[in-house]
Order: sequence, then C-alpha cells, then structure tokens
Amino acid sequence: MQELHVTIDPDGADPAVQRLQEPLEAQLTSALQRAAEVIENDYHGESVDEVSHRLLEIARASLHPDIAGAWLPDEQVLRRAAESIVNDFH
Repeated sequence: MQELHVTIDPDGADPAVQRLQEPLEAQLTSALQRAAEVIENDYHGESVDEVSHRLLEIARASLHPDIAGAWLPDEQVLRRAAESIVNDFH
C-alpha cells in the first residue's frame, strides 16, 4: 500500500482552516489510512471505483460530522489509493 497523506491548500482555505491546517491534515490522513487498512483486510475483488467509494465512506465515518461534511478529497488521491489496494491483490 502506498503512503497516504492528505494536504490542505492554504491559499484556498478560510482563516480557521489555515490556523488548524496541520492538525486537520493529520486527522484526515489518519482517517484515510485507517480506511485503507480496513479495506485491505476485507477486500473481496471489488473494482477500483468501488474501493475508492468505500475509502471515502469509511474515512468520513471516522471523522467529526462537520469535518466529514466539509472534506472534499482529491479524487485522484482516492483513485490511486484504490488502485494500489486492488493491484496488491492481483
């Protein structure tokens, strides 16, 4: 599995997010890594699109609802993570 890391673009973020950038990135990264671990341990041949959707769903479920609702992850990062999971099993 590739190393996952979520980054927040400070230029597009409001002042509160800019002040909390580092802990938010850590929390989002942790949630995404945990989601990847869950899926790796329960992978049953799903497609890359299905795995990508599950990554986001599981990661968001572990976050505070306000953070989960505001998080718009980079779709390419999710897809690369999903591809890595799928390819590890093929």
